Amino acid sequence: MTIAIVGAGLGGLALARLLHVKGIDASVYEREPSRDARGQGGMLDIHADTGQRALREAGVIDRFRTIARGEGQDMRLLEPDGTLLLQEDTPDDAPFARPEVDRADLRNLLLDSLPEDTVRWGHAFASAADGVLHFTDGTRAAYDLLVGADGANSRVRALLTDARPAHLGHNLVELCISDIDRTHPDLAAMVGRGTYWALGDGKSLAAQRNGDGRVRIGLSFYGTAEDWLTTSGIPFDDPAAARTRLIEELDGWDPRFTALIAACDDTVVPRPIAALPVGLTWQANPDVTLVGDAAHLMPAVGEGANMALLDGALLGLALAAHPGDFPTAVKAYEREMFERTSAAARMSARVHELLTAPDAARKMLAFFQPE
Repeated sequence: MTIAIVGAGLGGLALARLLHVKGIDASVYEREPSRDARGQGGMLDIHADTGQRALREAGVIDRFRTIARGEGQDMRLLEPDGTLLLQEDTPDDAPFARPEVDRADLRNLLLDSLPEDTVRWGHAFASAADGVLHFTDGTRAAYDLLVGADGANSRVRALLTDARPAHLGHNLVELCISDIDRTHPDLAAMVGRGTYWALGDGKSLAAQRNGDGRVRIGLSFYGTAEDWLTTSGIPFDDPAAARTRLIEELDGWDPRFTALIAACDDTVVPRPIAALPVGLTWQANPDVTLVGDAAHLMPAVGEGANMALLDGALLGLALAAHPGDFPTAVKAYEREMFERTSAAARMSARVHELLTAPDAARKMLAFFQPE
């Protein structure tokens, strides 16, 4: 019985690792030519009851603790005028409730936990029918169970549902300050060890310390059209000019925030933000299912990676509990996954809505510290 996983992201790799632990073979097909073909993004907060639970089931929790950053849980929340509303500094002996980890480090941990030939690099999914995977280079592979772990723009998803991600009226621009402790020690001290977050006026600025000495910065613009990134007039192909225009977009904000933008290097990446419908389900298919963003893409407020990891672990456990009976295993997995991830998606949508408010910082303070 052949299990084929399309996509070597966190969900697909967690599934492959859990199956390996249970003595079940699987192959992961990834379109990228190698593990280092592109950057993997920034930091993730891995929650004790979801993401860490998955890593525990997969037998890699001890290795995770060696790469996780407990101090990354620090947070500073500010208003656009610079008013500090909340400062949380994590004690050295604090439990690992939501430690931060570099996405690339976590992906490498999972890759290193698998036999070398598990991931078939350079295999871009084209289609699947009658138990045969077709790749864009003309090669094929047989499967008895196909698992789509191919992310937000999943092509496997179309085998189960017509649902597509919809734009959320949210456009993001990613920037970066490399080696900030050496190049801008004053800004490094201001950002601190974790996340430095300013919200309001339909915008947000989030600066987050990474484990490699970088600070990644995300500028979000809420209530903007899907084509705003092309109609805004920001010249993203000219990093210096783009930074100047982004500073203009923060007119009236405290100069400390615009100083962060001015200090950024030439990494300027625009991203439209989309999500799948909350509560998405589909009719069970005995030989196809989905994990991670392919199944339940939601606003990026801390749940997506955790849900993906747990999807992979729980699907692996279901397959191990029903050896050779893929339809029963898939039904059991999807029943639990639909309920769990629908709740997470509702919460994520609620947080995303708070972020769009004119007084977003005050609303988020109330969210973090309810009366």
